[in-house]
Amino acid sequence: MPLARLLLCFCFCNLFLTVTCSPPEDPIKCSTKNTTCTITNSYGYFPDRSKCQAASVAYPTTEQELISIVASATISKQKMKVATRYSHSIPKLVCPDGQEGLLISTKYLNHVLNVDVSSATITVESGVTLRQLIEEAAKAGLALPYAPYWWGLTIGGIIGTGAHGSTLWGNGSSVHDYVVQLRLVSPGGPKDGYAKLRTLDTRNMDLNAAKTSLGVLGVISQITLKLQPMFKRSITFTMKDDADLADQAASFGYQHEFADMSWYPSQRKVIYRVDDRLPNNVSGSGLNNYIPFRATNAVTLALVRTTEETQELINDANGKCVGAKTIITTLTTSAFGFTNNGVLFTGYPVIGNQNRVQSSGSCLDSLEDLKTTACPWDPKVKGEFFHQTTFSISLSVVKNFIQDVQNLVALDPKALCGLELYNGILMRYVKASSSYLGKQEDAVDFDITYYRSKDPMTPRLYEDIIEEIEQMALFKYGALPHWGKNRNIAFVGAIKKYKKAGDFLRIKGIYDPLGLFSSEWTEQVLGLKNGLIIVKEGCALEGLCICSDNIHCAPKNGYYCRPGKVYKDARVCSRIISSS
Repeated sequence: MPLARLLLCFCFCNLFLTVTCSPPEDPIKCSTKNTTCTITNSYGYFPDRSKCQAASVAYPTTEQELISIVASATISKQKMKVATRYSHSIPKLVCPDGQEGLLISTKYLNHVLNVDVSSATITVESGVTLRQLIEEAAKAGLALPYAPYWWGLTIGGIIGTGAHGSTLWGNGSSVHDYVVQLRLVSPGGPKDGYAKLRTLDTRNMDLNAAKTSLGVLGVISQITLKLQPMFKRSITFTMKDDADLADQAASFGYQHEFADMSWYPSQRKVIYRVDDRLPNNVSGSGLNNYIPFRATNAVTLALVRTTEETQELINDANGKCVGAKTIITTLTTSAFGFTNNGVLFTGYPVIGNQNRVQSSGSCLDSLEDLKTTACPWDPKVKGEFFHQTTFSISLSVVKNFIQDVQNLVALDPKALCGLELYNGILMRYVKASSSYLGKQEDAVDFDITYYRSKDPMTPRLYEDIIEEIEQMALFKYGALPHWGKNRNIAFVGAIKKYKKAGDFLRIKGIYDPLGLFSSEWTEQVLGLKNGLIIVKEGCALEGLCICSDNIHCAPKNGYYCRPGKVYKDARVCSRIISSS
């Protein structure tokens, strides 16, 4: 079956699928009850494909149990890491050092503790999912104004990695900028009972460190967020030529409160999300049931993946471009899964309550494991397997970056059809934050998802183009990495881009002087240890290094280390076709 037909089947299966989805498995697996454990992310692999092991896992159900667990581990000087229900962070934030560490899962710290209508706040435990928070707030007539688009994140994970929605309005799109109080359990001394519970609020500057802590300050137990009265939104998706995208990107976010853009560089198209707030009394019961986040038939997923693997094997760029056009046409025709009344899409604008349109993730819905449908990236079925490169570029230079990417694509218009199969480049707005490891300037966040081979030594079609974009963003334009995504090279020298990094590291030393919540990997990311770059055969293919020698690419497959085409300082793995 040609890829275009498979992708069409993929979309229509998602459009009309109503069966129960097989839920994601717990990312923690133990050989015996809660001991000798391994953990991964929800995609099944970390960027360097290493396995993260731990001696045991604890599942606290209350803050007091959490305090006892941290105290016990502190007494024995045992390394600790926090794990979440679905483990969506791609990098190794959850990995303790060695095999003797302790995993502390927030799976059962999942209670909404208080909703205060008078102060418009909600207090939740850190394991509460975004979906739970949105639903409980709505029952009280309140709304979280900005949030990530995926339901399955936990509030602790969102805060710890700086996850965000899209806006330049108000306090910005980062959820941590709506935190008014946070409770954190960190190691303590004998006087503290070996675990210290800290309550931080907006009067305490340490909150700016705890809001994006990467899990190295301790375990967040409770979070209080400032909400807003419920409101409605009016959403219209408009496709245009990308000729003036470089100019539009710097201003579009100021024109519409919830603006974002989906860019398809090979097709020279961009979809603008015209998305504005409306009063709550405006008529409309729209619903967001985003198609790529719906349950998908496992057989369909396997067929789509097999076809893409075949295209990679035979370097079939044309097939990818045809498939990309088909899937984008289908998604736009169906409004990406938005409906006007919860059932049908009848036309724009889609108007609905904030809690019904801001996020989605219906592939998580399940009462039993049917093993016939799944979230498209679930590793227990053969489905999507990808890299994600995500970074934020300051509004002051975003025009130049977009023009550089357009110049690069102009050299080979088919180069980015592959990432358009994953709905192109999502561009969201983020605002400068007071968080020490938050955004430093108002910026556009570029979220790029693309094919990853199951074999780490196998190069990708147009490997060099995406590598050049990645290096151009990070090193020419000083982009900040998304802490919860990316390959290793995105974090090289990243900590130096944060003005308050020194303050963060100082607080880290106070809260956890023995480094029990740190690991070799987080120490490398924070610039305290070397070793983030792993130099070996094929290392550039997985983003473990930037190539400096052909062996870092895949010379046996015709991929050699070469300078970039537009950004000449880049070093990328280019496919060289032999003339013989």
